[in-house]
Formats: sequence, structure tokens, C-alpha cells
Amino acid sequence: MNENQFSSLLTLIVPPVIQKITQNSNISEEKAITAFYCSKLYHELSVEDSKLWHYGPAMLYSMYQDELITGSYDYPEEA
Repeated sequence: MNENQFSSLLTLIVPPVIQKITQNSNISEEKAITAFYCSKLYHELSVEDSKLWHYGPAMLYSMYQDELITGSYDYPEEA
């Protein structure tokens, strides 16, 4: 996948994760965006080789919550 394709993919993946953060937290969308973009998860998600982009918004949100609570997250096992 080239850089433009990957950037386009991120623009599809990130908004639903931000929406889940705002729906399940008592923070504004602006704060949710800032918090997510500053997270380790987003940093790794933005690297194509991490392959995090193939997880859905619900899984990425769960991983983000794990990072907030524990400071880290585990890669889920695939079925």
C-alpha cells in the first residue's frame, strides 16, 4: 500500500474511534482527538507496518482504553 492509500485508510479508521471515546467518556470531541493523537496506540497505528490498521474501531477503542488504564495494550489474538 502506498503512502496516500495508507493516509486515506487512517482517515476512515480514526473518526469512529474518536466517536467511541466521546460517547463513552465525559470529554469533548476536541479533547478526545488530542488524547487519541497523543497516545502510543495512535503513534503505532500511524505506522503501516504495525498492522494495527486492520483492527476495527471497537477493538482499537478497547486497546486505547487499556493504554489509558494500564499504560500499555496487547495485540488481540486473531481467530
